[in-house]
Amino acid sequence: MEAEDKVRQAYQVSYRRLVGQVFGLVGDLAEAEDAVQEAFARVLTSPRAFIEADDSERWLRVVALNVARTRYRRRWLFERLVRTGRVEATPAAAPPLSADRVALLAALRRLAPPTREAVVLHHLADLPVGEVAATLGVPVGTVKARLARGRAALARYLADEDPTVLTEEVRHA
Repeated sequence: MEAEDKVRQAYQVSYRRLVGQVFGLVGDLAEAEDAVQEAFARVLTSPRAFIEADDSERWLRVVALNVARTRYRRRWLFERLVRTGRVEATPAAAPPLSADRVALLAALRRLAPPTREAVVLHHLADLPVGEVAATLGVPVGTVKARLARGRAALARYLADEDPTVLTEEVRHA
């Protein structure tokens, strides 16, 4: 019962924070919730690594990010198949977003995935640079470089783009 108690406690403490972090990366609340739920499900099926981890929240974050990456690749492939006409897509209902959030999400989606991950984890999840580096498995210098590039790119994207263009980008992405 020790494993289940530790998972339950981690869920109560970390779930919302992890969903917020993954949401910043994928821009879809349902996808973020699914990725975090899958991370917790994986813990329950194989709790040993989780229990032995020095930082259980970091362990969960890494698993959730890997799940989100896998889902992103699958979604990208599906969208490619739809664009080429090999698969027919059905329209999905999306909740309304504020113009600022749409602009930010569209700008984040334009960043390369490694840069987007660093920016979201540091600026939206408020993780220190060292924690971002540990989560992503890269050196601190790499995270700092990604953050600098990401901030510069976001500044350009958010200053130069017409908000209606960004809104259209999000709808079609």
